[in-house]
Amino acid sequence: MHATTLADLPVGSDAIVKEMPTGRSCLTRLREMGIVPGTRVRVTRRAPLGEPIEICVRGSHLSMRNHEAAFIAIAPAAA
Repeated sequence: MHATTLADLPVGSDAIVKEMPTGRSCLTRLREMGIVPGTRVRVTRRAPLGEPIEICVRGSHLSMRNHEAAFIAIAPAAA
């Protein structure tokens, strides 16, 4: 069984960032924008072909590609 990632999260669902690898330049900017372990995220929409995805994090809306979101491990958010 593989870990659930942000790329797997359905539109309208919330999750908590569990783990995010370091050393990947494509993720550095996302960390700087507040996507770090313990942060609540919500997928707000997906483009018609599935990417990019738009997420809401700390009140900001950000877009990212699925290959970036696949590196971000998540856990279900408590209601």
